[in-house]
Amino acid sequence: MFLLGYDIGSSSVKASLVNAVTGKCVASAFYPKTEAAIIAVHPGWAEQDPESWWESLKLSTQSVLQQSGVNPGEIKAIGISYQMHGLVCVDKQQQVLRPAIIWCDSRAVPYGQKAFETLGEEKCLSHLLNSPGNFTASKLAWIKENEPDIYQRIDKIMLPGDYIAMKLSGEICTTVSGLSEGIFWDFKENKVADFLMRYYGFDDSLLADIRPTFSEQGQVHATVAAELGLKEGTPITYRAGDQPNNALSLNVFNPGEIASTAGTSGVVYGVNGEVNYDPQSRVNTFAHVNHSAGQTRLGVLLCINGTGILNSWVKRNIAPEGMSYNEMNVLASKAPVGSAGLSILPFGNGAERMLNNKEIGCSIRGLDFNTHSKQHIVRAAQEGIVFSFKYGIDIMEQMGIPVKMIHAGHANMFLSSIFRDTLASVTGAVIELYDTDGSVGAAKGAGIGAGIYKDNNEAFATLEKLDVIEPNVAQKQEYLDAYNRWKHRLEKSMAK
Repeated sequence: MFLLGYDIGSSSVKASLVNAVTGKCVASAFYPKTEAAIIAVHPGWAEQDPESWWESLKLSTQSVLQQSGVNPGEIKAIGISYQMHGLVCVDKQQQVLRPAIIWCDSRAVPYGQKAFETLGEEKCLSHLLNSPGNFTASKLAWIKENEPDIYQRIDKIMLPGDYIAMKLSGEICTTVSGLSEGIFWDFKENKVADFLMRYYGFDDSLLADIRPTFSEQGQVHATVAAELGLKEGTPITYRAGDQPNNALSLNVFNPGEIASTAGTSGVVYGVNGEVNYDPQSRVNTFAHVNHSAGQTRLGVLLCINGTGILNSWVKRNIAPEGMSYNEMNVLASKAPVGSAGLSILPFGNGAERMLNNKEIGCSIRGLDFNTHSKQHIVRAAQEGIVFSFKYGIDIMEQMGIPVKMIHAGHANMFLSSIFRDTLASVTGAVIELYDTDGSVGAAKGAGIGAGIYKDNNEAFATLEKLDVIEPNVAQKQEYLDAYNRWKHRLEKSMAK
């Protein structure tokens, strides 16, 4: 008995096949093998062709089936994780009308800000738990105003995971968690946010039917089954945005538990058991995978857009040609804590919610031509990303979420000892690293949704802890001094 999980990212699409009994991944694959292209027609724009996700999913599916030799009939359920906040528009024939506007596109910021001011900050925050900001609803408002011909042809709008489920099954549906990440959900009224829909002039028919996160959300269509090599009728029983799903993958379900990732974007995600929000809306609050009308489980999300792209930019432009990420970490270790006074503000990938949707750009501060070299810049980049985490964690703690333990996958920037040690030491939190990823988590989520597992504890009983990183008490002050210097430089930049 096996479970199939997909992770639809902006860099690649990954598929994992998990043995439902042992909990072990028996095969995984991702496509494309080089980072997927992002279309940027104008500064601050970011789009992708949804069909490219589907083509990568087909290749990944075929690869895991070939690797494993598993009979498709033994796959009992499918789960989907996906890049959050995207907007896919289809017509009545389920044909995509334009490229998807993805998570890091910032064109909708003015639309969300105007809605926030017009509807009232207290109204938005108390009902939506966020400003409409740069999220899916505001992106749709941009299309309505700037591409009216396309808008008139829209039958349904979807998040990227909804689109993939539609392609698999032919059915269009969504979840409360998904609607909340698009800022379409009213937490006070426990229904679609009618007041926001009316403000933007959206018809309710644009939204898909709502299904529980853990439930049957369609079955693989016969034509698709033949195309992918799957069995017709295989149920889709789970879907969630990548950050709620990452938390699920790390068995983070209850208040006070924290999950983190540092890949394309950098994220700290904490579960809150009470309806609460940041008065400045600098962190986001969405329905977690196990949220319901009778059980408040909210995911408080800090996201740094400039995480992975800064690290890859440094690799391409600063590190010696041909140097691997691991070799970069070794190079960075030659610089001291605090990078000899050098600070990097990692905000060069569009508007940052944590900075009140400002685009301040990435900048290098305190550069001394006689002191600093490549190792200082490489280290300062990693420290700058960690310090942006710390800045957001301080906001989360003000909301009543204590950050004492951070769960993370052993992947991406958490492979760097400098990154891990800096994060543990500057926050005072213990970091636990686990052997999991988003596609494996999606597969186990599907197991919960299909009733194969009775609950999350049974689903993640085999989750393997790989490492524990304790704060460096001896150097704590050095880390805090470096952070305070970075924070001062950030605040000076913000004041301009």
